[in-house]
Amino acid sequence: MDARAARPVARPLHSVTVPATSFVAYGESLEYHTTHALEFVDITADVQAVVARSGVRFGQVAVFSNHTTASIVLNEHEPLLLNDMARVLSRLAPAGSYYEHNDFSIRTVNMFPDECANGHSHCQHLFLGSSETIPIHDGRAQLGRFQSVFLVELDHARERRVHVQAMGAA
Repeated sequence: MDARAARPVARPLHSVTVPATSFVAYGESLEYHTTHALEFVDITADVQAVVARSGVRFGQVAVFSNHTTASIVLNEHEPLLLNDMARVLSRLAPAGSYYEHNDFSIRTVNMFPDECANGHSHCQHLFLGSSETIPIHDGRAQLGRFQSVFLVELDHARERRVHVQAMGAA
């Protein structure tokens, strides 16, 4: 059988061509105070508000955490699912396991006076990542029906910063 014949053909649900009156690149940094490890902070409304303030009608919005122990993810905001996801992350990289990063008798790089033992948080971050990019259509981030944007705290309560950048045609 010819493999080319079995491929589905992509058909757009709708398409829009917009004359670009101007290109906009707009960014804001948002601050959050997290309260505990494996906390999922829903920042969807804040991201949508940045998109609205940006004036971008068609383009994309990038949501980025520059922390190595806090992540940005898209998922469903359902409390039991959030508990499940926290439990999975804690199983993948348990806080009580041995991490060389936490062994301050051998570690010599990137040390600070108030250093905490958080190797598990860095390892959990590997599974989640630092950013999400979402298309903007008609001035709104186009999230799926059940999608929310979360800042995920992997370490402990602290101040976190999230950078949101909207770019596209105004």
